[in-house]
Amino acid sequence: MQAFAHDVYTYPLPAGHRFPLPKYRLVREAAERLAGVEVLPARQATWGELRAAHTSRYLARVRAGTLERRELLALGLPWSQALVERARYAVGATLQAAEVALDTGAAANLGGGTHHAFADAGRGFCVFNDVVAARRALQPRVRRVLVVDLDVHQGDGTHALLLDDSEAFTFAVNGFRNYPFRRVPGDLELDLPDATRDERYLHGLERLLPQAIARSRPELCFYLAGADPYAGDRLGRLELSQEGLAARDLLVRDLLRASGVPVCVSLAGGYAEPIEDTVAINVKTVRTFSE
Repeated sequence: MQAFAHDVYTYPLPAGHRFPLPKYRLVREAAERLAGVEVLPARQATWGELRAAHTSRYLARVRAGTLERRELLALGLPWSQALVERARYAVGATLQAAEVALDTGAAANLGGGTHHAFADAGRGFCVFNDVVAARRALQPRVRRVLVVDLDVHQGDGTHALLLDDSEAFTFAVNGFRNYPFRRVPGDLELDLPDATRDERYLHGLERLLPQAIARSRPELCFYLAGADPYAGDRLGRLELSQEGLAARDLLVRDLLRASGVPVCVSLAGGYAEPIEDTVAINVKTVRTFSE
């Protein structure tokens, strides 16, 4: 399986910042050692490709570094040229992975899953919405897509951007008492309480994912394999084990394969301490979809 990443996925943030950029370097290094995985350099998304998901005014302000303080607070990241470059590469990698997945059955972005980005705003560590940009870039080739978002936080930006897209179907399993606190409804969602743990989570996923596949009849799936439902995650609270998350990935993989649906995997959120736990979860995800 081909996976895409770039050195700029990890760049310096202010000391003590809670966004775990070092995990991307660690995941890439571990993925390069996996049998059956070929890690390739991501390309930058063009500004034209980004305009398919975002307003020209927002893109111009991101590019120039003229976002207001309140916007940067909502984003959760300080502006820098490295931030802009990283965000473009993260979208480009999802574009590449989606194209490869259509030809081979599966591919991955060793980052991405930036589902809190809206047309005119970045939020929750997400500058540009990679899934929506890729969906729109591929529309001449792919009509029906399914977004399976298993990051613990609802993908409000993705839901908003795809609201009027009748051939894009969103399915998500969310932590109910978690960010974002103003929700944007998706097509099919399961909201779970704190401390859900493995059995209840997997039961809900096994019950609803087949419905999502049947209702959407997708030609391509974007799978956001968030590591943040994990019990050791600082921002997650669902308290799944690493074994439970591995079972989740296996369930998603097998149901999609049984339906003949190619999958573009992105890693989305993960904020565990120690960071090595997030890395282990992410690497298991990549291994599962490469097998």
